[in-house]
Order: sequence, then C-alpha cells, then structure tokens
Amino acid sequence: MRCPFCGHPEDKVVDSRESREGDSIRRRRECLGCSRRFTSYERVEEVPVVVVKKDGRREVFDAGKLLKGVSLACQKRPVSLARLEELVKDLQARLVELPDREIRSRDLGEMVMEELRQVDHVAYVRFASVYRDFKDLSEFVTALDGLMKRERTPAPPPSDPGPRGSDASPSKAQAPPLFPGLDAPSLPGGRRRR
Repeated sequence: MRCPFCGHPEDKVVDSRESREGDSIRRRRECLGCSRRFTSYERVEEVPVVVVKKDGRREVFDAGKLLKGVSLACQKRPVSLARLEELVKDLQARLVELPDREIRSRDLGEMVMEELRQVDHVAYVRFASVYRDFKDLSEFVTALDGLMKRERTPAPPPSDPGPRGSDASPSKAQAPPLFPGLDAPSLPGGRRRR
C-alpha cells in the first residue's frame, strides 16, 4: 500500500484489530521509506441489492429508506423502533440471499406488507394504502375486507342457543364490522365518535 505521506510503495503491518461492528479490520501500518504510521481498513466487498422500479429505473436498496417508510406506517402504534429495525434487518438478509441481487419494487412491497401484517394490522393497512395507491374508497374497503377475511377464523358453533332461544340462528355467524367502533347508522350523517 502506498504511503500517504511520502508515496513509498512498501510498508509493514504493526497492529491489526477488528472493528466494534465486526464488519472491518483496522490495520496500523508503518512506511518502510519514511517510518511514519498510518491506518488502513479492510472490508468485505459487497454486491448491492438493486430494486427495479415500476418505470424500469434501477435503484440501490436503501435500508434507511425502508425503515423510514415502515416507521411512518407504525406512527402512534405500539411498535418499538427496535422491532422495526429487526424487521428491516430480516428483510435485508432475505434480499442479500437473492440469486441475481435484483428485486422488483412490487415484490419488495409485498414482502414488507407480509412482515407488517404480523407486527401490527393498522400499520399494515397504512403501508398498503400508500404502497398500492388506492384510487378511491371502494378499492381501499375491498383490500381491507380481504385482510379481515384472511384474519377471520371460523367460529365454533354455539352449544347453547343463548337467551334468544329458538329465534337465534346458530348456523349464521355474524361477521365482525369492517370498521370496529362505528355502527352502521352513525356512518352516513350521524355524529362522529372521537
């Protein structure tokens, strides 16, 4: 390695230490020409993961950008930053294992949504609404209904008909409301709940 002080091409390594993060090795070198010491770092060469955008542009995957996106989706939700960092780190590890190191932005978005669904349903819906770019309310409600159908588990048939007696129909399980906390009569013109 060429000395930064005198330009001499030969040196000797006096000390080697691994960095705190474990991703590089720090080497103290002494120039054989001028005897001054300098530091060099040795790192593994990484092949970046490339995200192919909808318009065909290619962009290097940015974990910070992804963390910002999922953090916005989880704003004011009971999800810790450590959990989000872990989610991004897991996704990044999966991307590094891709054989060609390229992924379409659509596939990446689906991977993120799948992870968010397991972390927090509200964050999942927020991320999906931005990522899928819903054009109107009906598209949004259809997607939300699809999520609820996936999450819904069939209720076991009631063993006791309950207080209503023979009037109740045990074969028809009532589906949970699409937007819990808002009853149908209050939606069109009634007072809003706070």
